[in-house]
Amino acid sequence: MAQRTNNNRGGRAQTPPAKRTAEGLRDQLRSMHGASYGRYKSLSGNWAFDGFTLEVQKVQPDPYAPASRCEVRVDAEHAGFPSDLWSNPVRARGLAGALVRAVHRRLRDSRLSVDAGRQQVLDRSSCQIVDGTVLLRLGIDMPGRGRSIDGKQAEQALCRDLPDAVEQGLRWHTADQQRVREFVDSIEDTDALRRQLPERNLVAFVADGAILPRRSGIDDRPLQQAVPFSSPESLRTEFDLPNRGRVSGMGIAEGISLIVGGGFHGKSTLLRALEHGVYDHVPGDGRELVVCREDTVKVRAEDGRRVNRVDVSPFVSHLPTGTDTSDFSTDNASGSTSQAASIVEAVEAGSKALLLDEDTAATNLMIRDARMQELVAKDSEPLTPFLDLIRPLHDRHRVSTVMVMGGSGDYMDVADRVLMLDSYRCYEVTDRARGLASTPTGRHREADSFPDIRSRVPDPRSIDTDRPKVRSRGTDALTLGQTTVELRAVEQLVDPAQVTGIGLALVTCVRSGLLDGRRTVREVLDAFDTEVTKRGIHAVDDRYVGDFAVPRRFELAAALNRLRTLRVGAFRE
Repeated sequence: MAQRTNNNRGGRAQTPPAKRTAEGLRDQLRSMHGASYGRYKSLSGNWAFDGFTLEVQKVQPDPYAPASRCEVRVDAEHAGFPSDLWSNPVRARGLAGALVRAVHRRLRDSRLSVDAGRQQVLDRSSCQIVDGTVLLRLGIDMPGRGRSIDGKQAEQALCRDLPDAVEQGLRWHTADQQRVREFVDSIEDTDALRRQLPERNLVAFVADGAILPRRSGIDDRPLQQAVPFSSPESLRTEFDLPNRGRVSGMGIAEGISLIVGGGFHGKSTLLRALEHGVYDHVPGDGRELVVCREDTVKVRAEDGRRVNRVDVSPFVSHLPTGTDTSDFSTDNASGSTSQAASIVEAVEAGSKALLLDEDTAATNLMIRDARMQELVAKDSEPLTPFLDLIRPLHDRHRVSTVMVMGGSGDYMDVADRVLMLDSYRCYEVTDRARGLASTPTGRHREADSFPDIRSRVPDPRSIDTDRPKVRSRGTDALTLGQTTVELRAVEQLVDPAQVTGIGLALVTCVRSGLLDGRRTVREVLDAFDTEVTKRGIHAVDDRYVGDFAVPRRFELAAALNRLRTLRVGAFRE
């Protein structure tokens, strides 16, 4: 419907309704120049441009409010992308990733903004491909001078910058076709490689030639002049991929794998590459063919986190307070109890591969050597070290572990393989480690089994669904209504859009009945994954007009477990 403008100050005649075309939008913005900022609301709705439709979905009430939101729709016929580029969900995600980055480059100096992401290629609300139609969601800070409209700058952004970005970035005939195709093919290869790991009984794969080091802790791009990865001959394996063909590299088999070596020689760098191997990466990142199983979870100690009714008894047999460790809750967990809870929660959520780094682990949960066993009797020590549970965890639950360990040789007793990093070069030293492990240390095992994981049933009343505001604070925290969920220690979160997606998904799981007070945590996550497979981003939220990405089930579970309002209603054995 046409929008009618109000009279301007000074008795100017009323402006006739604008036609909902690009020319009409241009005329309306010119006529609004200098008017009250609130007049921007008249732009809401659809505007027909040459080759695409612009929908203004949400208009900010004043210059200091969050940016306005709009959506661009380019029909398949006009976009013209060959169907093989979006023939399956993986390739469609790759195409969306390529296009949103192309638009981002075009809009870099504009008032328009688009969530293009970083080095990881996620399923984002900012760009979707639906049967060849391109949907692009953007933000725009509507320009103003004080509290009046700057129609000239608005016209520049919406009527010049945006059409240029759409024409150059979202159409096949103007796109860098080779670059787009290489991007899509690369994503498909990474996904295919990851999917082959379980059938080859592998936890992870690191391709020969991969670049693992990053430029800095705040710059995730590849380090220039870094040492390319090269697999030890004993662990080299090959895969056939849809587009690259045959590739070779290091395969890390299921079981228990240690990464050892001197300080600053690349141990943690390798582990960080593996923890991000659950995601696809942009071409040129260096980690395109560094992959982990989809069910891989990085675990660490996390002082101060909340734990709600988790069975940590495999790790903590008793407490001086008499607290039941098979039904353990605390608002302020220690390093050891937080790490124990995180391991149990990861397995409860369905993880079959854990990653740990001794630098971020609780020392007293990792190891008790022979001298400490002799000095402190077991009756006085409630903790059972991970050293004694890591093998039962694999044998009973088929959960593999890849761990950086530079300070305790006792883990060589239980390792299936040992990798050594020396000046960023990787060597297998399993035979040498086993020779050293054959020397008795006098240490005795403190556990021979890992019990079944108790399945918890979360209470849907734990989550506020009464129009809660969802905000991310980077990847460190999620604000959900009046509650803040600390996520700093959830190290596989790589993008603020994922955090927003987690908040939206938690609310949707309750509203849709997936989290209904009868399903266990794993059943809720299974149901959510099924909905994502069927509905894509709409399974997360189908009304939110901001930017978000579809979260993994494990980060969704991690946020649920750290929710300070979480209540667990029951256990199911």
